[in-house]
Amino acid sequence: MDLDFWWLLVIPVAFALGWMASRYDLKTLLSESANLPRSYFRGLNFLLNEQPDQAIDAFIEVAKLDPETVELHFALGNLFRRRGETDRAIRVHQNLLSRPDLPVTERDHAHYELGQDFLKAGMLDRAEETFRLLKAGDYALGAQRALLTIYEIEKDWNRSIDTARQLETMGAASLDREIAQFHCELAQEALQRKQPDEARRQLALALQANPQNVRATILAGDVDAAAGAPEAALAQWRRVEEQNPAYLPLVAEKAMKVCEALGRADEGAQLLTSWVDRYPLNDLLDIAYKYVASLRGMEAAHELARAQMQKSPNLAGMSRLLEAQQASAEEPRRGELELMRALLQQRTKNLPRYTCQNCGFRARLFYWQCPGCSGWETYAPRRVEPVPASG
Repeated sequence: MDLDFWWLLVIPVAFALGWMASRYDLKTLLSESANLPRSYFRGLNFLLNEQPDQAIDAFIEVAKLDPETVELHFALGNLFRRRGETDRAIRVHQNLLSRPDLPVTERDHAHYELGQDFLKAGMLDRAEETFRLLKAGDYALGAQRALLTIYEIEKDWNRSIDTARQLETMGAASLDREIAQFHCELAQEALQRKQPDEARRQLALALQANPQNVRATILAGDVDAAAGAPEAALAQWRRVEEQNPAYLPLVAEKAMKVCEALGRADEGAQLLTSWVDRYPLNDLLDIAYKYVASLRGMEAAHELARAQMQKSPNLAGMSRLLEAQQASAEEPRRGELELMRALLQQRTKNLPRYTCQNCGFRARLFYWQCPGCSGWETYAPRRVEPVPASG
C-alpha cells in the first residue's frame, strides 16, 4: 500500500517538472526572438516566397542594425552571388574577414565563400589564391575541388592531374576517368606540336589511369597516322570495338581513308559493313552507306539500308532507304520518293546530334567534355532523334 502511495506522488511531481521546463524553454525562445529585428523575419519570409531581391533589402537593414550577425552576412553574400552581383558579395565576405575576432571556422568559411565569389566573377587568379589558403579544415576538400575547376578552365592539365590526385588522398571518389582525359588533352597538345613521342607517353599514362579510355585509343591511331604508320593506326582504331562499340562512328571515316590510302578500299568498305551489321548505329550507317554506294553501287547501298531498317527502324535509316529507292525508281515514283525524303530531312535537319547525359546540354558537335556542366565523357556518340508526340 505504501508503494502505491509513493507512485501517486511521483507522477504529478514529474508532470509539474516537465511543465516548468517547457515554460522555461518557451520563455527563452520568446526572449531570443524578441531580440531579433522584424526585418530578419521579413527577410526569411521573402526567401520562403522565392523573392530574393526583397530578402536582400530586408537583410541589409538587419545587418545595419546588428553588424555582428555573421550568419546573416553569409546569407547576404550568397544571395548577392546568386543574383550575379559578385562585387557586392566580395565586399560582404571581405568585410567578414576584416574582423580580428572572427573564429577560425568562420574565417575558413568566409575564405571559401570569397573564393567562390572570385570564381563566379571570372577572377581566376584571385580565386586560386584564396582557395589555396584552405589547406585543412572543413572547407579544404571543397577548396581543392574549386582549384580543379580553375585549372580545367585555364587548361592547365598538369596541375589538374596533381590536384585530382590530391583530392583522392583527401578522401574524394576516384578521379581516374578525369585524369585519363587530362593526359589525353596533353597528348593532343603534343600532337599539335608534332611531338609524337610525348603524345605516346601521355596516352600510355591515360590508359594506365583508365584502360577503357576510348579517346586515348583513338588518339594513338591519330599519332600513328601522323607518323606515317597507317597499318598501326588502323589497328588502333579497330581496338575501339573491343573497348566500346558505341564510339565506332568516331573512327569509321578515319579507318576508311587509311584503307583507301593503302589501296584497300574494298576491305575498308567490308569492315564498315561488318560494323553496321553488328552495331546498328545511325552515324555508322551514314558513313558505310556513302562508301558502299561509291564502291559497290546503289543496289548494294540499298540492301545495306534495308537490312538496317529491318533490324533497327529509325529516321536516319529511313532517309538512306528512301535515297536508295529514289536512285532506282522511275517517274512518277521517283518524284514521290524525293518529296518524302525532303520532308524527312526537313524534320531532322535542325536536330542536335549529341545530348549530355548529365545536364541535357545539346550540341551538334561531339565533345569529350560537356560545355554545359563540364562533365567528362557525358556525351554518347549517337544521334538524337525526335520523340513522337503523345496523344
